[in-house]
Amino acid sequence: QVQLVESGGGLVQPGGSLRLSCAATGDIFSIAAMAWYRPGPGKQRELVAAITTGGNINYADSVKGRFTISRDNAKSTANLQMNGLKPEDTAVYYCNAVVLVEGTTRDVWGQGTQVTVSS
Repeated sequence: QVQLVESGGGLVQPGGSLRLSCAATGDIFSIAAMAWYRPGPGKQRELVAAITTGGNINYADSVKGRFTISRDNAKSTANLQMNGLKPEDTAVYYCNAVVLVEGTTRDVWGQGTQVTVSS
């Protein structure tokens, strides 16, 4: 089993920066990818950024050039550096891990961390 714990959310002014961290514990060697999601306009969770164990990275168009995802495989953490924050980035951010289980994949979620961008 894999468990995820997020940290680093908070209140920041527009244009400011925050760094989110997600620590994985448990069967970390089963993790194929880690990612950050946030609710979209329809409240469904939408991908913000993802990184695979091999280092492949994907970003939502809305955060390209402002957010950077990184992963420390040895420490089983995934970090999201958020620069140039905008009010529309305000959301609960959820860490996600794609876990390999008996030939299939399963999603594991953290509890979420609030990011508020406001003056």
